[in-house]
Amino acid sequence: MQIVRTVLWIAITAILVAFIAMNWVKAPVNIWPLEDGYLHFEWPVGVIALVFFLLGFVPLWLLHRASMWRMQRRVHSLENSVRAASTPSAAPMATTEDVATEEREQGI
Repeated sequence: MQIVRTVLWIAITAILVAFIAMNWVKAPVNIWPLEDGYLHFEWPVGVIALVFFLLGFVPLWLLHRASMWRMQRRVHSLENSVRAASTPSAAPMATTEDVATEEREQGI
């Protein structure tokens, strides 16, 4: 399974590098309006596409990881509660009142 994952990551990386290399033409990016124009950068189109892909992907990936972590904790908690309920519990300890009542009943 590890080899498949490695080959998949290598393929994705090669495709990404090829995309950026084919789109190396610089494009103007206006980031923020200022009094005398815009905060202006000129970046390659491939880098712009990669940055905005990551800006959309990373928050959703983090949300997914957080929900998976929360569900894993819930599953482990439920498994532990089932495991605790299925094991025989120890007999409750007798109190002094129980001992005194039992002695009276036996006539001691």
